[in-house]
Amino acid sequence: MRGGEEVCDRDSQKHGGIVCAGNFIVDRVHTLSYWPEQGNLAHILHQDLGVGGGAANVVTDLASLGFPGKLAAAGCIGADQDGEIVKARLALAGVDVGGLTALADRVTAHTHVMNVPGQNRTFFYHGGANDAVTDELVSPAAFAKAGYRLFYLGYLMLLPGLDSIGPDGRSGASRLLEAARRAGLTTCVDFVSSEDPEFAAKVGVALPFCDFLIINEMEAGRATGVIVRDAKGDLIEAGLLEAGERLLAAGVTKGAIIHAPEICFWFASGASPIMTRSRPVDPDDIVSTVGAGDAFCAAVLYGLHENWPVEHICAVAHAAAAHCLAGATATDGIPDMSVLLREAQEASPQSA
Repeated sequence: MRGGEEVCDRDSQKHGGIVCAGNFIVDRVHTLSYWPEQGNLAHILHQDLGVGGGAANVVTDLASLGFPGKLAAAGCIGADQDGEIVKARLALAGVDVGGLTALADRVTAHTHVMNVPGQNRTFFYHGGANDAVTDELVSPAAFAKAGYRLFYLGYLMLLPGLDSIGPDGRSGASRLLEAARRAGLTTCVDFVSSEDPEFAAKVGVALPFCDFLIINEMEAGRATGVIVRDAKGDLIEAGLLEAGERLLAAGVTKGAIIHAPEICFWFASGASPIMTRSRPVDPDDIVSTVGAGDAFCAAVLYGLHENWPVEHICAVAHAAAAHCLAGATATDGIPDMSVLLREAQEASPQSA
């Protein structure tokens, strides 16, 4: 079955919708006592089972936010127990899983996430069925016909079947995004932070088919060749400004959103960049940084779908990311949008 061909219309009373295509991963998050040197032992203090990946996190976060439209998932899983976990978790959240294709010859992608509270997490990842996703396995037109408005694709650079560039200079991602646009969907794209030396080339061929790009500062730097942090790790805001302009020049049509722990810049052609500062988070309150960028992205998609002002979208996106930091998995810290709206309103006098 081509993903989305049997999109369920049981939620036809809802207005619009967002389809999230790309990575679907079973995450086993291990909270460690400390990060050991090679050959040493660390205790696993706690374990959590979650469903992660760009598409899975974003669509689950949208459900947690109480998104008023339809939600659907599109991509590949294995015909195995982990694949059933993915479908069950998403279906429980009210996500249509008809666009997930189960592959008999692949296992579901999975990750062991090693987390030390207050530090960056480390991933041990097996691509499985995610590596087999191609533009032929996802049908944006079916979702457009069912009333969906936004087509999110994430993560590029973790979907080799879509990332690779063919002899014609096109990638599967560029063809898939072009098909989504042709069907009348607004395309939204996210990257994963990868050290691939071909990062800029692979994402670059997809940018002309991207309406909105939602990425972090390091991904923006790798996509454009601009240095965004200095040797001490401090953010170079002038570098972010240059990177945003380069992304627009490379073909992003409606908006390039670059977020960092400190700040967010929203770039649009013919307009001055809009900057918003993130809200402070006490390091002692951070349980895990897993999924904070996806929470930010989900809130942006929510706001785009509802046609909110940019400053309003960024305020709730920062709030969503802050809430995510308090959860052990990528999605369990996300509250209803009403909570984020209230917090954003309370913080507005201090916003930049």
